[in-house]
Amino acid sequence: MDKDLLQTFDAAKKAADVAAEAGGPSPEVDRCVDALRRLRRIPVTTQNLVETQVGKRLRYLTKHCHSKIQVEASALLEFWKNVVIQETSNSTRNGSSDDKSSIKNFKSERTETVKVNKTSKSGPAIMDGISTSESFKFDKKDRDQSMKAEISKSERNKIENNSSNDSGVLAVNDERIPKGDHQASTTKKPSMVPAGPPKLTTMVKCNDLVRDKVRELLAEAFSKVSCETSEDERDEVRNILDEVDTCDPIRAAVLVESVMFEKLGRSNGSQKLKYRSIMFNLKDGNNTDLRRRVLVGEVKPEKLIAMTPEEMASDKRKLANKQIKEKALFECERGGPPKATTDQFKCGRCGQRKTTYYQMQTRSADEPMTTFVTCVNCNNHWKFC
Repeated sequence: MDKDLLQTFDAAKKAADVAAEAGGPSPEVDRCVDALRRLRRIPVTTQNLVETQVGKRLRYLTKHCHSKIQVEASALLEFWKNVVIQETSNSTRNGSSDDKSSIKNFKSERTETVKVNKTSKSGPAIMDGISTSESFKFDKKDRDQSMKAEISKSERNKIENNSSNDSGVLAVNDERIPKGDHQASTTKKPSMVPAGPPKLTTMVKCNDLVRDKVRELLAEAFSKVSCETSEDERDEVRNILDEVDTCDPIRAAVLVESVMFEKLGRSNGSQKLKYRSIMFNLKDGNNTDLRRRVLVGEVKPEKLIAMTPEEMASDKRKLANKQIKEKALFECERGGPPKATTDQFKCGRCGQRKTTYYQMQTRSADEPMTTFVTCVNCNNHWKFC
């Protein structure tokens, strides 16, 4: 069952990815829709959804660029959600029926015991009455303990049912477990995301046209974070989608603009260039990392206004800048010390010992100099301290 479920879902996801790359209408859209419909016909249980984690991965398709895939994925997600709710309600109903049957059995046993004692003679009737009262006390005590155990079980099922209804997502999405730990984990507890203040539906105005315009631009930039997070290629970014969805873009925009106005003054004043730098990086289509970190609170507004343009760059841009600097250090020869030829170093690429090197102080004065080595044979570069 789990194998068929995973194979069918992988086929649907693969077709959806190809359709997204194509952009326009393509036969991959129909293939994805057919695979999603086959998934709906496969009988599943809550245990299957928890073990395969397909419900969590299906949320990515509900925000696909093609409307057909969005509609079919949303319908399938709602269908699986109803399966989980129905199983939980059935278990709760079975627990309550067990409680009623145990009470009926106890009443019947008590009635039979009393009847037997009444039919006895007057001599042993006293002793039977005493034993009856004592047995009734013990039976009542045992009954109370069993009743408490059954009631606690039914209450626990009701609480789990209510939590799954209030969260509005499948139980398989409530807990994030690494792929390697699926088999080791036997019980899964839903991780409740703390509910924050209600989201704002309209922009908070401050009776200043310039400041209101800045807030609107920031809110527009922050509203893109949820879609960008779900479409990101990195797993560590997609895993925080629930946290991103709970954030309020309008509230974050108002907070950032208020701190900027308090610390930097007006946007057309002496800090005009700083305003432009912050707004450019927050609105840049390639700088999704900065927008997400500011929205979720990882980068506070007070820290944002103190960051340099290099610090506000995206992770990809930071890596590219680092590579450019390292390459420039290797290739900068003008005004530098002359290179020396030596056979002390062995090239890790070609294995030759024909190398040239030079040394440069790239760190503080009390640190040793950095040695830059170049292979004469294959032009391989490396450095060491």
